[in-house]
Amino acid sequence: MISENLTYNIGLTLLNGVGDVLAKNLVAYCGSAEAVFKTTKAQLEKIPGIGSYTSNAILQSKAVLNKAEQEIKFIEQNNIEALFFTDKKYPQRLKNCSDSPIMLYYKGNADLNIEKIVAVVGTRTPSMYGKQTTEKFIMDLAGSGCLVVSGLAYGIDITAHKTSLENGLSTIGVLAHGLDRIYPATHSNYADKMISQGGLLTEFLSGTNPDKENFPKRNRIVAGMCDALVVVESKRGGGSLITATIANSYNKDIFAFPGRAGEALSEGCNGLIKSHRANLIESSADLMYIMNWNEAQKKKKHNQIPMLLNLSPEEQLIIDAFSTNDMLHVDEICYSTNFPISKTSSYLLQLEFSNIIKSLPGKMYQLIR
Repeated sequence: MISENLTYNIGLTLLNGVGDVLAKNLVAYCGSAEAVFKTTKAQLEKIPGIGSYTSNAILQSKAVLNKAEQEIKFIEQNNIEALFFTDKKYPQRLKNCSDSPIMLYYKGNADLNIEKIVAVVGTRTPSMYGKQTTEKFIMDLAGSGCLVVSGLAYGIDITAHKTSLENGLSTIGVLAHGLDRIYPATHSNYADKMISQGGLLTEFLSGTNPDKENFPKRNRIVAGMCDALVVVESKRGGGSLITATIANSYNKDIFAFPGRAGEALSEGCNGLIKSHRANLIESSADLMYIMNWNEAQKKKKHNQIPMLLNLSPEEQLIIDAFSTNDMLHVDEICYSTNFPISKTSSYLLQLEFSNIIKSLPGKMYQLIR
């Protein structure tokens, strides 16, 4: 049976002139996707960013909703999960990015909000060094509980996916097209295995081709849903550098393996390191240490706060939200504590005055250890 809410949720993504940012604004003002389609023209045009063209597109949306219903049939036939940005299963790290997709389509069994997520990207034409470095990095992550994310492309991407499958790590392939196909087709066998050991994720409807303009959109999902982005090997103008730039704008932790000076495939990673946009790493152990994912370190640091400070129950809940990551967006703290934004902001300010929390740009907060 077709869900009426889902029809409106998908329909919102099909409206001409309405992108992800404006769609979220519409939902915030109207209360839901369904309410957007049932709001009057006069009320719509009071919303910032909504003019006559967009309001008319919303009001004359019968064809859009019919197309959404057709997509739901495809979703139901293929056991696909449709995740609206307000759903609990939607990747919360990605949700905190202003330009995140309002809809995602997912086929798999991995938790998209697992404690540790690593994205691995790099060139489509790796050297033997790049391939072996990726394999060893992933092999050494086995048993860490990390979810490995990449783009299912040739080169470093598929090496990361393949090695994850071989070593018992869940891995997610983010696609630049709909779930009715796999691109490149030669990776279909790996994609099939990933559905039962990770999954496939996209913002695109069925029938969407892997067109050039879709890949940067795909890259922002890879960058947004991870805790740490690792670049293994890249040319100076490589697509993985676009992903690294996006990840930096999201205040993600960026890591790069250094390469030999003077080699084209080393210029991207070496440039990230030289410009202090990425941490230099030589192994997964370096990543685990810098991210504070070493269990002994994490427990030791986490236990220090309640012993040294007399915190209120509410303040302790906020501190507990930092147990898996020293740096969080205010929305992540609200989600973890279930406090409204006004209450969260008040307690964060008190903790900042006590020199326990430090505010950062982009509504990010860091726990001072």
